[in-house]
Amino acid sequence: MKTSFSVFGVKTPVIHAGDDLPSIILEAAARSPAGGISDGDILVIAESPVATAEGRAVILDTVNPSQRAMELGDRYGMDPRLVEVVLGESEAVVGGVRGFLLTMQQGTLLPNAGVDLSNTPQGTALPLPSDPNESAVWIRRAIEERTGTRVAVIIADSRTHAMRLGCASVAIGCAGIRAVIDERGKTDLYGRVLEVTQRAVADNIASAAVLVMGEADESIPCAIVRGLGLPITDEVGVPAIAAEECLFMGVALHADPAVLHRDRKPEPL
Repeated sequence: MKTSFSVFGVKTPVIHAGDDLPSIILEAAARSPAGGISDGDILVIAESPVATAEGRAVILDTVNPSQRAMELGDRYGMDPRLVEVVLGESEAVVGGVRGFLLTMQQGTLLPNAGVDLSNTPQGTALPLPSDPNESAVWIRRAIEERTGTRVAVIIADSRTHAMRLGCASVAIGCAGIRAVIDERGKTDLYGRVLEVTQRAVADNIASAAVLVMGEADESIPCAIVRGLGLPITDEVGVPAIAAEECLFMGVALHADPAVLHRDRKPEPL
């Protein structure tokens, strides 16, 4: 991997259901400062336009909330129609705070199962792409077939992180590069052997890209990352770990709740 790279925002028209997203990206990329798509480029695409093009938006007035959705909506101050959509996208509901359910979805923990009310028309809710890895695969295939280039595609979503204010972008789908690079066995500056370090390369690329893509009305749903020198492969996917293997989740599930409140004293160890 090289020590410098460039990120180019790709501004597009508003995406609608059924749009040919690869064609829109290719046309917009040609007009962008990147001057088109080149061999070795990594395309980072926000999940919202992908889900929109795939027809994933749900009209809330067509949703009939279940009893459970109404109960959770009342408990957490949420529209029960939105809760019903979230339940339909969730593998499990872990808990919640006002306005949000904490759910398991696609093997990871995230608010509202990734269902969003932003960057989608009024009165609709937008779930994640049904299979972000498959979305990355077909977009990559379409771009390579139409351009003759070898590229990688990352589908990115913004997430909050434990005990931190604000959100950062992560990769939820990946095709064409190794999403996580294992550094174990290498040595640090002082000769110590690294025992646990694995670099979340796709997540880091997604975070760099969102700086030019934005989160609001910029209409830049894609960025071209160029010059990293990562090998383009046929690898697909973003590795995850089970909750019990996660330092934050595994410990938090069994922690004294007082530890998580600044104004309360935890039980002595």
